[in-house]
Amino acid sequence: MPVTVIVTRNAPDRFHGFLASCMLEVTPGVYVSPRMSKAVRERVWRVMQDWMGLLPQNSGLVLLWSDQDAPSGLGMLLIGWPKKELVDQEGMWLTLGQLTQQHDIQELKALTHLHEEA
Repeated sequence: MPVTVIVTRNAPDRFHGFLASCMLEVTPGVYVSPRMSKAVRERVWRVMQDWMGLLPQNSGLVLLWSDQDAPSGLGMLLIGWPKKELVDQEGMWLTLGQLTQQHDIQELKALTHLHEEA
């Protein structure tokens, strides 16, 4: 039974109360269970899915657990927001963020500077 983690963002109190009844809240909005079975994890997630209509537009939940068959060995389910796009790239989870043109230029200058020093 792998460690299970649920992270909430701007979720109503109902979510926090339910999750705190079956997991340890280690910091606001972050719940962990060291030995949650797959069956219990799936039941908890079904409750979250049943209540997802109660979530404000800028909120969400992410469920994480160890899964050797998933990219990076990390099983992941999302409801709501993700602020970053998650992509499976050759068996590894990658997060993509929005880059501005200025960010691209600064990054290229830094890389160029590193190559000049070598």
